[in-house]
Amino acid sequence: MFIDIPGSLEAALFDRSLPPWDLTGSFLAKATMEEYRAELKAAPQFEETATTLHHALTGEGGGYAVLRLGNLAKALGAGDERFLRLATAFAAEVAVPFSPFPRWPLWKDIGVKIDKDPGKSSGIGYNAFHMDLVNASLPPDYTTLLCVRPDPLGGGPSILSDAHAAVARLSENTRALLSEAAYHYGTFFELHGVGEEYKPFPILEGSAPGEGFVRFTAKMLERSELGQAHVDAARELVEELVRGQVSFMLRTGDCLIVNQRRFLHGREALQNGQETVPVADRRLLLQLFLRAPSGSGTAM
Repeated sequence: MFIDIPGSLEAALFDRSLPPWDLTGSFLAKATMEEYRAELKAAPQFEETATTLHHALTGEGGGYAVLRLGNLAKALGAGDERFLRLATAFAAEVAVPFSPFPRWPLWKDIGVKIDKDPGKSSGIGYNAFHMDLVNASLPPDYTTLLCVRPDPLGGGPSILSDAHAAVARLSENTRALLSEAAYHYGTFFELHGVGEEYKPFPILEGSAPGEGFVRFTAKMLERSELGQAHVDAARELVEELVRGQVSFMLRTGDCLIVNQRRFLHGREALQNGQETVPVADRRLLLQLFLRAPSGSGTAM
């Protein structure tokens, strides 16, 4: 699931300067995607790398990938527009980049705020397993996290878990409870490209086993009014997610892409002492969402 850029491709990309992107509404414009692909297609081993990336996300047993762009980030600057265009071009090989938040740019900052709820993505505590925009009728098919700076104190490893594998280990009765539209979480305000608010919703959709979203965020167990049976069922799912989790540190330039129809993601707590780290030196990720072409599920 970790994809290193071949040396010949990396060398070619150092000299590539992609044009600024255009948006059609909240989505990356088709013309921009075509232009980026035409530019990079000529680079050696680009198509092979894109194929490897796609297989890691959608092939048998797959569901997430970490594209190692560290050398490019070091040379170009991890937050530099030129580097972000290259990262966007790779993401566009998976699906269509878009921003559901009109007030935010295509890549949304996730920094560290010590006064925030510790369990939030920008907090300093444990960020429990979840899918992004869980309460949207059309959640993003993929979520992308680009590491600009890891925690300088060494904390905050990413965690991922195969949601369908976790569900398969549950009892039939627990799965039945998770299939009931009894869960709800969060607000829904001024969002684009993700359908309508879905409230209440089932954690398990009516798809065949192993398919569809597992609509889950551990935060709803604390912030929603649920009956005890549904709470217990969701907690059993949490236990299985933790049992099957993988954990790793993102390095500068790492681009983590998660197939939300297969995996849930989160983050371990940052290292103690964040208040001693200057704001400009704290952990910083950039987030991008991807929408699979209509009618293709998560296939290209």
